[in-house]
Amino acid sequence: MQADWEIKSRAHVCGRTGRKFEPGEMFYTLLIREKDGFRREDVCEEAWLGRNDNIEPFSFWRSKYEPPAPPPPEPVQTDDVEGLLRRLTEAKNPANAGVLYVLALMLERKKLLRAMASQDDDLLVFEHTVSGDTFAIPNPRLNISQIPEIQRQVGALLAPPA
Repeated sequence: MQADWEIKSRAHVCGRTGRKFEPGEMFYTLLIREKDGFRREDVCEEAWLGRNDNIEPFSFWRSKYEPPAPPPPEPVQTDDVEGLLRRLTEAKNPANAGVLYVLALMLERKKLLRAMASQDDDLLVFEHTVSGDTFAIPNPRLNISQIPEIQRQVGALLAPPA
């Protein structure tokens, strides 16, 4: 019989005392069998030593606590992309159509913009998922040979000032 396992990640606090684990601290992970599956519990050394020896976990192991690494910084800040999209949209320069399209796609990938249906094939409509703002962007009808130049333009616009 195959059981479905819900893998839980390591806790950052002791399951018994509620105290935060310190970097480098040793702790124990207990797998406890319950009627509907297994439950994971991470406990500090103090809680492990003070446990009831009559209650045996299904499995256990000792580990060293390492705090999670901070998430890597985004290569391009979303606020910068959104601000640039707003500024270029307000400028209404037809030469920016390709750049606007790429910026909108970047924000759509981050789930900040959502593509909406448009009656006009020459106009792409995006809605901001948080503010509800609507962006109407001319369809640049890009071909593959134009992409490197548009990438260069977007990179130059988003590059930090020298």
